[in-house]
This record gives sequence, C-alpha cells and structure tokens, in this order.
Amino acid sequence: MKVGVYIDGFNLYYGGRALCGAGTPGWRWLDVRALVSTRLPSNWTHATIERVVYCTARVSGIDDPSSPLDQDRFLRALELSGAVDHVEYGNFVARVRTSPLATAGRKGKPRIVQSAWPVMIKDGMRADVPDARFVVSHLHREEKGSDVNVATHLLADAFRREVDAVVVVSHDSDLKLPISLARRYVPVGLVTPGGRLAGDLAFDRNEGVGRHWQAILDAPAFMAHQLPDPVGLVAKPSGW
Repeated sequence: MKVGVYIDGFNLYYGGRALCGAGTPGWRWLDVRALVSTRLPSNWTHATIERVVYCTARVSGIDDPSSPLDQDRFLRALELSGAVDHVEYGNFVARVRTSPLATAGRKGKPRIVQSAWPVMIKDGMRADVPDARFVVSHLHREEKGSDVNVATHLLADAFRREVDAVVVVSHDSDLKLPISLARRYVPVGLVTPGGRLAGDLAFDRNEGVGRHWQAILDAPAFMAHQLPDPVGLVAKPSGW
C-alpha cells in the first residue's frame, strides 16, 4: 500500500507550540516522515510512505528577524534528510489592521472591551462616555494557501491513483470537503496536531471505501521524532 502524506506546516507548528510550550526546546526540529510512519495502523497492510508533501510559506520576520533564517534551516534539513519529498509554498502576509480591543471570555469567546471605571473615556466636556469601545491598530500576520495546497495535492494524487491511501496532518476544518471527497476513493488517516479533532472533521470510519482512522498528537510525540543535528551542514537553530 503506497501512502501519501500531506502536511499543513503552520497548523502542525502551532499545534506543537500549544502542546509543548513556545519557549520549550526539543520539539521544533521535527522529522515529519518518522512521526507519521509510527501512526500507520496495522490494517493498512504493507503500508509504506511513498510521498510526503509539506505545505508552508516563507515567514516575513517583521517582528522576529531570526525567524526566516531559522525556518530556512528547518526546510533545508527536511529536504536533505528525506523527511519530505516536496515543499509547496503559499504566501505569508503581514498587514496593519484596526480592531476592537477584546479579552477572552468564557470558553475563549471574545468579549469587546468597553469604557468603564477604572478606565473611562471622557468627551470634550469631560463627561463620562460609558460603554465606548476601544479600537487598536495592530500587526496582523496571516499565512495563506497551505490549506488549498494540501487539498490540491491530496486530491490530485488520490484521483490519479498515484497513492493507495492518504494521511492528512492538520486539524483545519477548512479541509472538511476535500478530505470527505478523498474518503470515497482511498482510505484516509487524519493526524491532529491540536490535541483534539475539529468538530467539522468528524467522520465515519467506514465512510466511502472505509479503513479510515485518526491519531491525535501529544507533546511526547513531537519530542520523540526529531531530525539529526546537524543534517549534513545544516545545524538546528539555537533554542530549538
């Protein structure tokens, strides 16, 4: 059974950061092929990973000048080590946006901050303006294209019968439709890096051709599957 693996790199990174901690070393230098290979189920008989597609975007470094160099080292290490077969690039966009000031309420739901003592807005006559909203200008960073690139490679390989089964590494609910379509043609494994499955990605294991499965990553899984250091002449960034 030839298996294709399709990875949303930013989704995987932010899932790992949430699980392991942003300042924790030992999880970023990730051997993605080794990680996925340990998740393949026994009922995928003689399964071998034929192709790993890693979808990402070049970061801008606007708020961390070391980030582009660190990312470049990691991407070169992935290719040199054979952990990935193809890197597909989207775009990383940094813009200035204005938004209402908010705090996290119950279950993380945003709550708009309004003027009230001890922080009160006053008008030109120095009268209180209760319930006025605070609007802030802020840096907005957004990666665009990885989910579309994952879906494109996934469906193209499945429809052309270049793989017998596929594994998607993401918990982005935007992938609901392409993953559901793929299940009609090939067994699909879903590796979730966020600690839980997004509700929109819930599925019947016997849908379509069947033999579908899900694995949820935890912090030890990230720590246990690291690339060698160095990979050739490419050394792991400091603090990774």
